[in-house]
Amino acid sequence: MKIKRFLKWSSLAILLILFAWFEFAYWTSTNDCDQKTGAPTHPMKAIRYCEYGPPDEVLKLEQVEKPVPNDNQILVRVRAVSLRFYDGGMLQGGVGRLIFGLRKPKNTTPGSDFSGTVEAVGRNVTEFKPGDEVFGVRAGALAEYICVTASRAVVSKPGNVTFEQAASIPTALTALQGLRDTGHVKAGQKVLIYGASGGVGTFAVQIAKAFGAEVTGVCSTKNVDLVRSIGADYVIDYTKEDYTKSDQRYDVIYDLVNNRSFAERRRVLKPGGICVLAGVGGSGMHKETLFNMAGALTASLRSKFAKEKFVMFGVDINKKDLGILRDLTESGKIVPALTKTYPVTETAAAYTYLETGHASGKIAITIE
Repeated sequence: MKIKRFLKWSSLAILLILFAWFEFAYWTSTNDCDQKTGAPTHPMKAIRYCEYGPPDEVLKLEQVEKPVPNDNQILVRVRAVSLRFYDGGMLQGGVGRLIFGLRKPKNTTPGSDFSGTVEAVGRNVTEFKPGDEVFGVRAGALAEYICVTASRAVVSKPGNVTFEQAASIPTALTALQGLRDTGHVKAGQKVLIYGASGGVGTFAVQIAKAFGAEVTGVCSTKNVDLVRSIGADYVIDYTKEDYTKSDQRYDVIYDLVNNRSFAERRRVLKPGGICVLAGVGGSGMHKETLFNMAGALTASLRSKFAKEKFVMFGVDINKKDLGILRDLTESGKIVPALTKTYPVTETAAAYTYLETGHASGKIAITIE
């Protein structure tokens, strides 16, 4: 009885401590919007959001202080920023509050994937010089200027694409690492890309082709021509045909939707095949999102007892792989499928479109 009483009160105490911690963390969660500052001495334009909410309510174009690079940084004049699938979730909060800030967003400038021109360099920087065109990943990119550590995720821009296209290239890290490191795609294999018309999917089709695979893309009717135009050998319109009931078998399924059962996907994998669990069906939170997330986790666990593997993975944002993507772009093996471009004054409209969950290709915002 004493043990039961001890466990009961210990559990209650732990719950109370966790509740108190959460309340403290929530109400002390703040950001630089709460700091009262005067007019910027060296103003620049930036998109900011101080609270969570719908894009047209929280996104504002404001004047803020222009940053100054330290000895190891470069100052980049941003020309374009592309949106990633998680960008919409950052604005709305939801479960993302655990990462981005419980009560208010910690980082008040959204965006991460950028391209632009180097304006100044720190005294320790030798790789870049003023005037160089670059692209990369840096939190808070939706601003006129950003400072980026030269040794990190920034490389020279391919000369054969626009700034808007270059800003979308970092999204391909998810496709490159998922296919190469998790799917272990090799020449001659049969690869199916489920969600082939989205931002990551359009890169996945092209990267799998660059690896020498035979690629089948799955998308809706309106995107069949897009997926075919980027090199897919076969295109399945999911509104007319169920790929899980086909007689075809695949070495790798790169699944960006995760709305099919473990058994259905396993059926169309070759013995020992791999299903790369790469997404949950578009940006934003929708009624099916949590179901798809649960399906991915369940499939990953169940595959531990099967020959066919269902594998989740995390993306490593690094300079080396950005360089590989630059080289693939310069050689013409991948071409960013940019489908919509918005001026920075219409950033809210870009985010609203992204959050529909049915955006085709990549969306870019230009900063003039």
